[in-house]
Amino acid sequence: MSNRMVSPSILAADFANLQSEVELLNESSADYIHIDIMDGVFVPNISFGFPVCKAIHQHATKPLDFHLMIQNSDAYLEDCKKSGAEIISVHFEACPHLHRTIGATKELGCKAGVVLNPHTSIEVLNEILPDLDLVLIMSVNPGFGGQKFIPSAIQKVSKLRALASKVNPNLIIEVDGGVNVNSALDLYAAGADMLVAGSFVFKSDNPKDTIQSLKDV
Repeated sequence: MSNRMVSPSILAADFANLQSEVELLNESSADYIHIDIMDGVFVPNISFGFPVCKAIHQHATKPLDFHLMIQNSDAYLEDCKKSGAEIISVHFEACPHLHRTIGATKELGCKAGVVLNPHTSIEVLNEILPDLDLVLIMSVNPGFGGQKFIPSAIQKVSKLRALASKVNPNLIIEVDGGVNVNSALDLYAAGADMLVAGSFVFKSDNPKDTIQSLKDV
C-alpha cells in the first residue's frame, strides 16, 4: 500500500482570505500545499506570482509543492526555492533541456519532479526516471481547476509504477486533476502516492474532513 499523501491545491482557495485558508490546511491532515504557477503562455491561464507564494509560505507549516506550468522554468527555479518550495515539478512538454533543469532543481536543495500532460506517454521519461524524486501525472489538461477526471490516468500510473520499480523504487507518483474519493481509490490501487485536489477540497462543506476522506478511501 502506498503512503496515501494529499496535496491540496491552493489555486482553488478563497484568495480574499488566503491566510485563513492556509491555516486551515495547516490544521488538516494534508501532507503538502500544492502551488500552481501559470504563465498564460504554456497554459491558457495566469495564476499568481512569487509575492503571493511568499505570503503563503509565511503562514504555511506544511511543505510547499510547486507545479510550474510555464515556458521558461529554468529562469524561476531560484524564485521557487526562495518562496519556500520543497518540491519543484516542471512540465516535460515545456523543458527542452530537462536533465539540466532537474540538476539545477536538486542543486537548490529541492525535490525534482516532472509533469506529464494527458497526451504524453510515460515512455518519454525512460532516460531521466532514475534521476527524479517525483512524477506528476495530469488527469486533466492543465490550466483550469474544476475539470473532469480523465480515466486513462489510472493506467498511466500503473505503467509508471511498474517502470519505476526497476530503476527508481522510491519515486513519488502524484496525480493532479479532477480527483475525488471515487478516483482516489483507483489511483492508490494503481500505485499513486500523492493526490492533488483543489475544488473537491475547497468547495466542500468541511475541507479538513474532505482531505482526510481522500486518505481513508
